Amino acid sequence: MSRSSLLARLREDVRAARTHDPAARTSIEVVLAYPGVHAVWGYRVANRWWRSPGLKLPARLLSQFVRFLTGVEIHPGARIGRRLFIDHGMGVVIGETAEIGDDVMLYHGVTLGGKSERREKRHPTLGDRVVVGANATILGPVSIGADSMVGAGAVVVKDAPTGAILVGIPARDLSQLPPDSAERGALTDPAFYLDPAIYI
Repeated sequence: MSRSSLLARLREDVRAARTHDPAARTSIEVVLAYPGVHAVWGYRVANRWWRSPGLKLPARLLSQFVRFLTGVEIHPGARIGRRLFIDHGMGVVIGETAEIGDDVMLYHGVTLGGKSERREKRHPTLGDRVVVGANATILGPVSIGADSMVGAGAVVVKDAPTGAILVGIPARDLSQLPPDSAERGALTDPAFYLDPAIYI
């Protein structure tokens, strides 16, 4: 990626934050005061180093420094698309083999974790425009289809189709329920307001 392309990507990240967060008043506020954006920027530099011969250790050290500064841990080997927004940021963990599509939004406390100790694809893949609610956990090499929503506190251990609404422990997909069902009625906004205990 050229320097101009990198700068364009950074500007996109700022616009994504302003699009997703109504509290973001100006671009300069996002640049100076949004740790989720800072974490993504740190990742973008670390990822470039990770893919360069002989720079894996500096990439890891940079990612750990960014973790210290922001409370967000993104392994430099993860593959992250454009316009990722991490709201609040604190406690987010994204593993080495995780893959994230474009226009994804993660809230604080989200874990994209692994279950295997082998050197293999062991972290989740999120499609485009996925929203993952606060403190949700997605484990293993599962795939979450585009335009899906993962409710706050959910624990996802299985693949999910496009447009899924995943809630509970373990998570199940409510997107196929009738729109007038009581469970669908509780989903005013699953990224924010869902109580996963209801679905255990």
